[in-house]
Amino acid sequence: MSNKPFIFLGKEIPEGKRTVLDLKVAKLHTRTTVNVPIIIERSNNPGPIVLLLAGIHGDETNGVGIIREIINLKLNIPKNGTIICIPVFNIFGYLIQTREFPDGRDLNRMFPGTINGSLASQFAYQFTKEIAPLVDYVIDFHTGGGERDNIAQIRCNEDDEKALELAKVFNPPMIVFSNNISKSLRDTLDKMGKTVLLFEGGKSKELNPTIINEGVNGTRNVLIRLGLIEGKLTVRETPVYINKAKWLRASDSGMFKIMVKNGNFVKKKEVLGIIQDPFGEFKKKIYAPFNGFIFCINKTPIVNKGDALFHMSMEE
Repeated sequence: MSNKPFIFLGKEIPEGKRTVLDLKVAKLHTRTTVNVPIIIERSNNPGPIVLLLAGIHGDETNGVGIIREIINLKLNIPKNGTIICIPVFNIFGYLIQTREFPDGRDLNRMFPGTINGSLASQFAYQFTKEIAPLVDYVIDFHTGGGERDNIAQIRCNEDDEKALELAKVFNPPMIVFSNNISKSLRDTLDKMGKTVLLFEGGKSKELNPTIINEGVNGTRNVLIRLGLIEGKLTVRETPVYINKAKWLRASDSGMFKIMVKNGNFVKKKEVLGIIQDPFGEFKKKIYAPFNGFIFCINKTPIVNKGDALFHMSMEE
């Protein structure tokens, strides 16, 4: 039985073929046109439409690396359904390795966007109107901002049964229950009835092989479970579930020495790190205020008072 015609960005996508389209964003001040490449693989058989998207923040390159490897391994070629890959969503930020759009806005706080707003808002509106309605499932790949290094994790709403089921199938080291952030891509897609997984892993401006491997294997699992590709699920130990968490912040400024490994379980009063001055006169230990798992560490060598240092689960 043949699929119905699939019209994407005004073009009919043929069955059983690779199609590459350009989403036109704007022109640079040099009059150079900026396009976002979109890679579409449609099978000959009906099935779900899955969107794999990375680089909504231009400096979060691990996600770009994950989708690049998925394409390299041909995991984006489905036996059933359609897989859409957008390896670099914020092409402006990616070009100069910054988080924001040229207008200084965080694209992930501009959804669903407006037709006559800022550049970021107009781009968000274009995605919301022309692409989002066509997809069934979305995996949105992120990293920690700046030097904040996230353990590989899936974030989803605890009461979203479909997303939670797929998060378990993804089988990351950790599943973090978090509410949608207003005007984020996940919030908009959720309100449209789409099932969304938000992957976090590593930090900005890196290609971390461990994180990329986690993202590729997890995505493969999800595509297998949804019936788009064939294969056997890769399963490790049961993920750690994070229900409640707190950022531990620097009480002083200074050089930051990390004493624990990301992903580890630590006990109350365990030393997590040390803040010290360059002259050997000051040293302040950072203690765990409760038992819990460390799932994000700020890897910056110099910290200021009030900086977020460790994201830690609050275990009862």
